[in-house]
Order: sequence, then C-alpha cells, then structure tokens
Amino acid sequence: MANLPRKLELFYDVLSPYSWLGFELLCRYQNIWNINLQLRPSFIPGILKDSGNKPPALVPRKGKYMMMDLQHLKNFYQVPIRIPKDFLTVILEKGSLNAMRFLTAVNMEKPEMLENVSRELWMRIWSRDEDITEPQSILAAAEKAGLSKEQAKSLLENSSTDKVKNKLKETTSAACNYGAFGLPTIVVHMDNKPCVIFGSDRMEMLAYLLALQFLGRLCKTDLLAPVSTRRSQI
Repeated sequence: MANLPRKLELFYDVLSPYSWLGFELLCRYQNIWNINLQLRPSFIPGILKDSGNKPPALVPRKGKYMMMDLQHLKNFYQVPIRIPKDFLTVILEKGSLNAMRFLTAVNMEKPEMLENVSRELWMRIWSRDEDITEPQSILAAAEKAGLSKEQAKSLLENSSTDKVKNKLKETTSAACNYGAFGLPTIVVHMDNKPCVIFGSDRMEMLAYLLALQFLGRLCKTDLLAPVSTRRSQI
C-alpha cells in the first residue's frame, strides 16, 4: 500500500516576493514529491504585528540587501521578479489586504483556481508593476488566471463579507500559532507533529525532513537517481 501524501501547508501573502519564490518551488515539486500541498492565503502585516517583527524595507541595510538579493534570486530560480518603481508606496501604503481577501474567497469557493489566481496577482505586483488593490485590478488578474467574468465578480463581492474576512484572520492566526514571524512559512506535518520552516531557501532541508530527493531549484527530473541511504524515520 502506497504511503499517503504528507500534508504541507504554505502560508503566504502576495505582498511578499519571497513567498512567490517558495510558492513556485513547492508547485514545481508537488507532483514529484509525495506531498499534499495546501495553500494558505495569509496577511503578512498581521503576522509582523503579532510577532513584533517589521518589514525588511524599514531597516535600511536590510532593504538595500533585499533589492540586490531579489535580482540574484530572479535569475537563480527563473521567476520573473521586477521590483516596483515606487517600492515603499506599494509595500507600506497600498498593501495587499483586498487581494488576500479575494484569494481567501477563491480558496473557499474555487480552491482549484487558487494557484493560478495567486500567481497572476504576484505577476501583477512583482513582475509588471501593476496595481493589486483596486477592484478592476483584482478582476483583471482573476480573469487572466482563468476565472470567468461572472465568477470573478461573485468572488470579489464575497471577499468583503464577514465570513471571508474572518477566514483570513483565522488563517493568519493559525500561522502565528505555529510561530510565524514572516512569510513564507511552511508547515510540514510528520507523524501528527508540525515542523515549521521559514523562508524560500530551505527546500533542500525540507527534502531531507521528508526523506525525499532534492532535484535542484528547477526540479529537473533527469537528476533523479537511486539514493543508497535515506532516512527511514523522521
């Protein structure tokens, strides 16, 4: 009898470019590793506030490093990141609350579309320097991701309901309860115990924890080879 897929939760916010990197890496591996990837739209300002953390951009040296780091990671992971021209306004003033409520509504009503809609919102803000806060911007992203105009409008209307708002708060609180202090936060469930991993650069360690083979950042299956020794127990 085949082993059941390991449950793996990805808490993310499209305001976070590092969340995009982690998202794409896990999406590349979800059909190769024996994992049940569950996407968890969250609200990063709530996590930062709860943990006492602050955005890297507010720490001058971190902000400077982040600009350089993202340029390297863009090429390394082949994810088309382009930093918004008015970076601080986009990150600190416009934010992502409306977008994350919309993704929460998608997850509740059309979960099979969550991956595509999330990716399209990241493409808007972090690749094409386009808005993700206005209703028409969100609708455009949803339709480009494959939702019909009617579906997108219905989800947008529902995203302002208390049910959806509370769900986003619950998911954000769940991340905080796991100990999140930023995003992406990955939670892998092993033997009914959660193991928390922060960041998009821990995939090789994640493979080790899962006793699986890491095939590189681009997940090339031609690198797959027999492994003589693997961890039999976690």
